[in-house]
Amino acid sequence: ITLFPLSVGPQPQLLARIAPGIIQVAALLASLLALERLFRDDLQDGSLEQLMLLPVPLPAVVLAKVLAHWAVTGLPLIMLSPLVALLLGMDVYGWKIMALTLLLGTPALGFLAAPGVGLTAGLRRGGVLLGILVLPLSVPVLIFAAAAMDAASMHLPADGYLAVLGALLAGSATLSPFATAAALRISVQ
Repeated sequence: ITLFPLSVGPQPQLLARIAPGIIQVAALLASLLALERLFRDDLQDGSLEQLMLLPVPLPAVVLAKVLAHWAVTGLPLIMLSPLVALLLGMDVYGWKIMALTLLLGTPALGFLAAPGVGLTAGLRRGGVLLGILVLPLSVPVLIFAAAAMDAASMHLPADGYLAVLGALLAGSATLSPFATAAALRISVQ
């Protein structure tokens, strides 16, 4: 994110205009880079089989792992959002909407990607396949988050976009642990 002002120029209007796309793509890339190893190490060292034998349902374990992944990748992005807003010339309202889109969008990206991670956990070079599986699922999150930030940059209400992001988060957080648990059972066999 810090390199964009160097590459496109220091004009504040231009930076504020392209900020929604820059921030959302950076959040997606940060999430995807770390997601590849979400279950792979557990599968390789045998701890995934041990987690499956616990009396706790596997979807609850998946939910905990995805939330822990979000705490490591998504939460720092939210904490750095004031600095990013300052670097990209955004106003306070734009920063608030950016923080809300990151708060709703980054966990949704993790939940949407988790079934793909579960399917590719047993593959040695599953990163390319993971990208092919996950990127189409992440497009709605990117569209609505960038649209909310774009509306905020023009001082228009972004409530509708944030509501759709919240619905995407609620739906993915509800269904993803079950789909991921099924994918992990397939990968273990």
